[in-house]
Amino acid sequence: MRKIRYIFYFCYSIEIMQEQEYIQKVTGFKESSVKNVVKLLSEGATVPFIARYRKEMSGGLDEVEIALIRDEVKKFNDVVARQKTILSAIEEQNQLTSELKSKILDCFDPILLEDIYLPYKQKRLTRGEKAKKLGLEPLAKMIMSQRGGDPYQMAERYVKGEVFDEDQAIEGAKDIIAEWMNENITCRTRLRETFEKRSVLTSKLVKGKEEAAEKYKDYFDHSENLSRVASHRFLALYRANREGLLSLKARPDEESVLQFMERFFVKGNDACSNVVCEAAHDSYKRLLRPSLENEVLSKTKEKADAEAIKVFGKNLRQLLLAPPLGSKRVLAIDPGFRTGCKVVCVDENGNLLTNTTIFPHPPQKEEGAAKAKISQLVQAYKIQAIAIGDGTAGRETENMIKHLRFDRDVEVYVVREDGASIYSASSIARKEFPDYDVTVRGAVSIGRRLMDPLAELVKIDPKSVGVGQYQHEVNQSQLKETLDDVVISCVNTVGVDVNTASPYLLSYVSGLGPALAENIVKYRTENGGIHSREELKKVARLGGKAFEQAAGFIRIRDGKNPLDNSSVHPESYKVVAKIAKSLNCDIENLMGNKELLSTLDAKNFPETDMFTFNDIVTELKKPGHDPRKQAEVLEFDHRIKTIDDLKIGMSLTGIVTNVTNFGAFVNIGIKENGLIHKSNLAEVYVEDPSEFISLHEHVSVQVMEVDIARKRIGLKRMV
Repeated sequence: MRKIRYIFYFCYSIEIMQEQEYIQKVTGFKESSVKNVVKLLSEGATVPFIARYRKEMSGGLDEVEIALIRDEVKKFNDVVARQKTILSAIEEQNQLTSELKSKILDCFDPILLEDIYLPYKQKRLTRGEKAKKLGLEPLAKMIMSQRGGDPYQMAERYVKGEVFDEDQAIEGAKDIIAEWMNENITCRTRLRETFEKRSVLTSKLVKGKEEAAEKYKDYFDHSENLSRVASHRFLALYRANREGLLSLKARPDEESVLQFMERFFVKGNDACSNVVCEAAHDSYKRLLRPSLENEVLSKTKEKADAEAIKVFGKNLRQLLLAPPLGSKRVLAIDPGFRTGCKVVCVDENGNLLTNTTIFPHPPQKEEGAAKAKISQLVQAYKIQAIAIGDGTAGRETENMIKHLRFDRDVEVYVVREDGASIYSASSIARKEFPDYDVTVRGAVSIGRRLMDPLAELVKIDPKSVGVGQYQHEVNQSQLKETLDDVVISCVNTVGVDVNTASPYLLSYVSGLGPALAENIVKYRTENGGIHSREELKKVARLGGKAFEQAAGFIRIRDGKNPLDNSSVHPESYKVVAKIAKSLNCDIENLMGNKELLSTLDAKNFPETDMFTFNDIVTELKKPGHDPRKQAEVLEFDHRIKTIDDLKIGMSLTGIVTNVTNFGAFVNIGIKENGLIHKSNLAEVYVEDPSEFISLHEHVSVQVMEVDIARKRIGLKRMV
């Protein structure tokens, strides 16, 4: 038994070593950092927790770098699982040699691993397999050796049974040779490189689809180097191909490839060599080309997906970390024409106070009554800000509101509606507002989104918030994983007030999840709130590991311990107490005292590492600091009501609503967003627009182009 356990442990240890070596090689991170992060992840630590509270172990890696290690661990495990499947399949065929086993176990490239497995892979009955069943494999070997002789004379002895003549025998031999060529690892590797570097991507209109493919007319007869195709353009072509509107091909120059095949396989200039040459041409056109073309298109798609998902992730982060108005009383309006404008008032915590509907716009045109109602609500509910959805009738509603005079200062904001309708019809909204219809829920969401975009947007599927690029074309599981990472990162970067947060916001806190989030809400309801981080341990099923992971990201406002409203982790409270004692003051007076904190020397606190010490001091200088900016009001040009009002050369103000690989879309106060192409973003060459402009950024632009028929507006950023 001991021997068996030792062998198991030894094999397990080798696999762990291989894993760490693989990840270190792929990421380029320090050996110690990789080893520690892999260990922490295996113990259940989350990415935000490791990045914030285990810097001494990770070597200061950030969330992106730690997530990369996590993802590479998954890839490694997937490869190891595939190795085991392949080994088992080959062993069942009694063809697994020690040399082949070592070759498989040493290969961590998924594509090369499949190349190794290809000759042993169970396939449908191919032409080559049929020829082998007819006994033609020896003939194929003789011809492939190209040692002279007449292939027809060689074929005579194989004319028997279902092989009726020499031509049939030679054709069967060629089919076998073609499959050998297809399975040749060196040949496939060389051709794969050619496909990746020299393929030309071509798109052609599918006959009879002219009308349906109108929006793709620029690509009806298009070609470009595949290795240089922009990700957004490839995804557009991929979509058109998937919709059956355009045909898509990616191939290198055929003549040069066939010449390579001849040089690689043809050894002489005799009759057998001619047969081998014919087999090489057939192998390429029938087997290698389709396989490698699909492979290179898939690889390009993966690359385009990764770039699009990266852009989506950046935009989502900026959207979630948009400036919050904070805890103020808000009147929110979901505008509309025929069905009217739904109006709600919410208190400082986002609770619904009242709702009504006004009809200031056509066809009713009850503007006077609408203004009176708004003024009455502002006064009655002590409203401090007004949020107006930016959808249909949004601009008209904003103009009406801005002409009102209130009995107090009331700021007016235009708020993005993207996703509000998704939320209003969701189970989350029904649970929050079971007695109200979707129009009321949508208006409440608009108001809450102004108060705290992060807290409200976590309730909506990230794909529905309007900041993606070809999100339906990219790998959906990868998109979900990336967007979930972004949401988790944002929630934990800001921190969560445990006594006011919704269960949906709490569920994204490191170490929690939906079940524990519901338990926290239930506990605080039954006990009149949670008054300390320590009290979290009383929540049902919230054990030590969950507490360790979550505590630093939870905020307790006006709690027993002032540190509970900071990002200082409870495990470091003793260090803070020692710091306060060394400075002859209490913790409450220490917090925010930058001058006093600047006198500290880390050497006097050897019980903590430098990373943690610096983080503690930084937090104590700005306790509970919200990394988000403050909300700002943007004034659109009052002259512009519709696209018809735009003139070339006009200077306008706008707010960025989406950033893509090719530029940024800007809301200039009308229904149609304008596009600042990346060539008009800056005076220098722009490769990545996200490095020059951000979501929600207020920008000055100049109108460069107006296409009323296609509803397109071209803009240039003004410095």
